[in-house]
Amino acid sequence: MSDFQFPKDFLWGGAISANQAEGAFREGGRGLSNIDVLPHGVRRLEVKTGNVPQPELQKEEYYPSHEGIDFYHCYKEDIALIAEMGFKVFRTSISWSRLFPEGDEEKPNQMGIDFYRNMFLECKKYGIEPLVTLCHFDAPMGLVEKYGSWRDRKVIDFFLRYAETCFREFSGLVKYWLTFNEINIILHSPFSGAGIAFQEGENKAQTTYQAAHHILVASALATKLAHEYDPGNQVGCMLAGGSFYPYSCNPKDVWESVKKEQENLFFIDVQVRGAYPSYARKLFHDMGVSLIMEDGDLEILKNTVDFISFSYYASRCVAADMNDKTANEGNIIRSVKNPYLQTSEWGWSIDPLGLRITMNQLYDRYQKPLFIVENGLGAKDEIEQDGGIQDDYRIDYLRNHIKAMKEAMEDGVELMGYTVWSCIDIVSASTGEMSKRYGFIYVDRADDGSGTLQRKKKKSFDWYKKVIVSNGNDLD
Repeated sequence: MSDFQFPKDFLWGGAISANQAEGAFREGGRGLSNIDVLPHGVRRLEVKTGNVPQPELQKEEYYPSHEGIDFYHCYKEDIALIAEMGFKVFRTSISWSRLFPEGDEEKPNQMGIDFYRNMFLECKKYGIEPLVTLCHFDAPMGLVEKYGSWRDRKVIDFFLRYAETCFREFSGLVKYWLTFNEINIILHSPFSGAGIAFQEGENKAQTTYQAAHHILVASALATKLAHEYDPGNQVGCMLAGGSFYPYSCNPKDVWESVKKEQENLFFIDVQVRGAYPSYARKLFHDMGVSLIMEDGDLEILKNTVDFISFSYYASRCVAADMNDKTANEGNIIRSVKNPYLQTSEWGWSIDPLGLRITMNQLYDRYQKPLFIVENGLGAKDEIEQDGGIQDDYRIDYLRNHIKAMKEAMEDGVELMGYTVWSCIDIVSASTGEMSKRYGFIYVDRADDGSGTLQRKKKKSFDWYKKVIVSNGNDLD
């Protein structure tokens, strides 16, 4: 079907998150969030995975999120640049602790509301639709310290107060919403994903899935609330996507891939279908998990999302006998190296066909519109003597993934839009590095926080502009 055309209303754009870009971590009345205590360097993984019982700021550590790329002060310049590329949509997030500094206040911080309203108005000035994540790895530290974050059911009410504030204050400015970013990452990185820091002797699986139940109830209630505020609001879930391939045709490897797919899709099964999946009973039994629910919870979960958004960077390959010697260190999600695929500098497999496979799997399973809200290549970009940045490797990566996306749509998959991660260089969530760059726009900032923060267009800037102008027809 070589005559395929992207729909005229297809949403081309790019994405960032508040905690990786905004900086100004103590300005405008903002409180600390869980990401603000994630250091750069060797301790980052230990804190992210919840293995530091009481994370707190240390004088000797560097914390990249505190300044980010100073989007808080530079958003007008940055939005003008993405508008120059022709963006139809801009995905960002709201920092919960910028609106509710401790998380449990009765009333929001007006300075935070004003910042986001002005930022969304700036988007609208250029005809750009904001796509807004309510919670992008962003839990106020006040809730972490006082309540143990999402362990405590009270946090549902605090989140709903925050969500209602957003739906009310930004009505008419935002119609595309995501509740929780990469909801499944709570299984792999519970502190960065949900503010969960484990205590000694705690049943980690029990704590994680109980917290996840509270998150799922909160997500369903927020989805209901968004539709009540404005029937035109569209609410999506958000998955850290990527199919799990069996390492071989050995049935044990195939079964391992089935189990990993179930684990990965567990939470959006609930958000999309409105009920816990049939395999949950055995999963919980095997892990010693006994969920505490209140009357009405299962009815609340029936408030399902309108669309499924997901990130896709790489596929994963799994085997029945994975161990520390065979596991691939390329990502926090445990896998083995796929011998048929090349990898990025950070060990992530490069698999455009995997995107087509993932899209078909998700659409076949759920029959709801999809939205690719993260896809991109982290690489070390070099400024050449003439001042240019020739990131042909990024162009190749994106070109091949857009082709795969197009093929999936030819297969019959319904896709709303595509936001590249990230439209501008930001702090890497996984490593805390600035040198792991994803953007079309270079930001002069080093891993140690030095640099002028000056913005500079890369070669990919003009390439993506051409892609958008041609509505995906010109990928050369």
